[in-house]
Amino acid sequence: MAALISKSIEKAAKILNSGGIVGIPTETVYGLGASIFNVNALKQIYQLKERPSTNPLIVHIANYEQLQSVVKEFPEKAEALTRAFWPGGLTLILPKNKSISSVISAGKETVALRMPDHKTTLKLIQLVGPVAAPSANPFERISPTSARQVASYFPNELPMILDGGKCKKGLESTIVGFNKNKVIVYRLGVVTIEELENTIGKVYINNDNSSKTVTPGMSKKHYAPITKTIVSKDFEIVIEEFKEQKIGVLHFNEFVAPKGIVAVSLSKKQCMEEAVSNLYHQLYHLDQLKLDYTVVEPLPDIGLGKTINDRLKRAAHL
Repeated sequence: MAALISKSIEKAAKILNSGGIVGIPTETVYGLGASIFNVNALKQIYQLKERPSTNPLIVHIANYEQLQSVVKEFPEKAEALTRAFWPGGLTLILPKNKSISSVISAGKETVALRMPDHKTTLKLIQLVGPVAAPSANPFERISPTSARQVASYFPNELPMILDGGKCKKGLESTIVGFNKNKVIVYRLGVVTIEELENTIGKVYINNDNSSKTVTPGMSKKHYAPITKTIVSKDFEIVIEEFKEQKIGVLHFNEFVAPKGIVAVSLSKKQCMEEAVSNLYHQLYHLDQLKLDYTVVEPLPDIGLGKTINDRLKRAAHL
């Protein structure tokens, strides 16, 4: 049966409460959602995504009462961060309550959680309780930013995809953890390093893929198109090298494409926020064109540009 795309929150709640999996919208990317209380559904998420069981899931909550049911400790700096960025694109790694399944935490004593900034999904979570939801894509593929993209990945595997429109942010959450009094960034995301440090002072980055998987998004290869992807500022050199191939260019700065080259812009206004929201959408679009190569321009390595460059590095084939 083909996945049903629907705006019915009540129908989605019924499926989740009966142990099913639903594609759900957030402001960052779409997720594959299951009740945190249904272990079988949680295991099915890993199977659907072909995701390693060592890679934890993120729990999504709708209010602070639900937070207390998920974690057993809530550091002062965590409280400061939630005041500044919840609901929104910040995920915290905190010591979990014993009631949280090890399937969610991948056997760890911590749990990743956030409060999404999406009215539809907040209403859903208020109805069913906390929901575990990794991105709604096969492992290592581009995260989806629309219900139709989810359906293209899982055309027959889901009973329903809750349509919440195009994702407002279009890129995953920032993930931070705590080591004594230090705040550690494990995944760059829509909340920037600068924003974090303006709120709580110095933070430390540990998103190296050579480290063990502490949080989602730390794999060396991730967020990748099927099309071979090259990250380079030197479009002309790459185009000349592969001139006999079908090439697409994804650019941030102005670029006049030679004849026969497909070129799409991350932001015609050269706006970093717009570039972030368009990144996965445009990579997905180029992937549908069956090109031989996609050449992507890295962004200035500050703020959200640093986040985009991290995604591009993990998506690149060459």
